[in-house]
Amino acid sequence: MIRLDTTPYIPGLTRRRLDALRWQLPLFAVLVSGPSMVPTLRSGDALIVRRGARVRTGDIVVGRFRSRPDLLVVKRAVREHDGGWWLEGDNEFVRDDSRVYGVADVIGRVAFRYYPSPGRLS
Repeated sequence: MIRLDTTPYIPGLTRRRLDALRWQLPLFAVLVSGPSMVPTLRSGDALIVRRGARVRTGDIVVGRFRSRPDLLVVKRAVREHDGGWWLEGDNEFVRDDSRVYGVADVIGRVAFRYYPSPGRLS
């Protein structure tokens, strides 16, 4: 597989500095994997997430469960709980959310889906 690097050339900008810069940007992209958010989101959907945005009940968010910090998830924020958020998927048949892993820390709120069909999510 060949992957083209479309990063513009900026003198003095090393790969390490670029990676650090990407981490601090307010918007970032994620790719949905798995069926936990069906019918709202499907595997392969590409999302733009706003880091540090205010979260309200019902928002779709990206977070990490405190019991599984290596797992990055896209779920719906249900309620604030123990200084974090209780997150659940929209698919009632998949239970890989706060019902299993407990409270999560939210990284950002999903702003919109840009692929395959662009649009706001509710």
